[in-house]
Amino acid sequence: MNSYFVKRTGRAILTIWLVMTLTFGMIRLIPGGPIEMLRARLIRQGVDPSRIDAIVQTYKQDPTPVYVEYYEYVTSLLSGNMGQSFYYQEPVSALIVDALPWTVFVMVTATILLFVIAILLGALMAYHEGTAFDTAASSASILLSSIPFYVLAIGFVVVLSYQFGLFPARYRMSPGVEPGFTVQFLSNAIYHAALPIASVVLTQAGLQALAMRGNSIQVLGEDFVRVARLRGLSDRRIAVRYVGRNAILPMYTGFLTLIGFNIGGSVILEQVFTYPGIGYYMYQALINRDYALMMGVFLIITTTLVVSVYIADLTYGLIDPRVQSGGQSEAY
Repeated sequence: MNSYFVKRTGRAILTIWLVMTLTFGMIRLIPGGPIEMLRARLIRQGVDPSRIDAIVQTYKQDPTPVYVEYYEYVTSLLSGNMGQSFYYQEPVSALIVDALPWTVFVMVTATILLFVIAILLGALMAYHEGTAFDTAASSASILLSSIPFYVLAIGFVVVLSYQFGLFPARYRMSPGVEPGFTVQFLSNAIYHAALPIASVVLTQAGLQALAMRGNSIQVLGEDFVRVARLRGLSDRRIAVRYVGRNAILPMYTGFLTLIGFNIGGSVILEQVFTYPGIGYYMYQALINRDYALMMGVFLIITTTLVVSVYIADLTYGLIDPRVQSGGQSEAY
């Protein structure tokens, strides 16, 4: 176990370092740069050309070799400094600290809800295999899963926000609401996050429900389930202790990794809802060629995914003793 822990920890650290290095190099291959983007923005605003040159000149710095920039970037990261955002003129770490909790709130809540719905729906589909309910639920799951989450999000904004005015179409909070652990703050935060959460849940729960259905059907055919029925155990006990418990286990890893993937997918979702999370700042950094902010947000997203997989690998054996003992499928 100790050897496995060391290997997985080393692999996770190596993955983060490689992604950080590749991001540092690839971002600098993007055409243009922050200075060029600033000049283009000033031109579009109709600023006098002579004034544009003066403004741009204040931001220009002496060219630094790439290896020196990389060394300074790594050493700064190790000290907790992610640099200064060129566009927002604020420390990147401050922007991320402000935005990350909102993205985590939306994506973690959405992932938990979709897995709860998927587990319940998938179990019902398995118990009613071949019935009209199973056919209808499976068809609906496939249909919703084929819709990209951002398409559904745009539909929500157009219909529920602009046409009917039921939900806000932008921002994390309403004006005048003070942050804090109050009923007004929490209810307003949930109100603004409702549509982003619904967009993720409705488009992802279907595939997870079908996975739960397949796992449940497989477990229902195991010998220990037949033995439990012969022993006269109630259907409820069989469903919860034998079928449900064994069918959920294979979905545990997918649950943790999906949180990481959803946080990465927040770039598009938060742009649709103008929801200032880390995905929103990532998009703004791409538009404005804000290298420091771009690398900082990308590093956070990558680290979240790597840590999710890392936790799943280390904890799966704790919830499923068969992984540690090398046993086959059996009731426990």
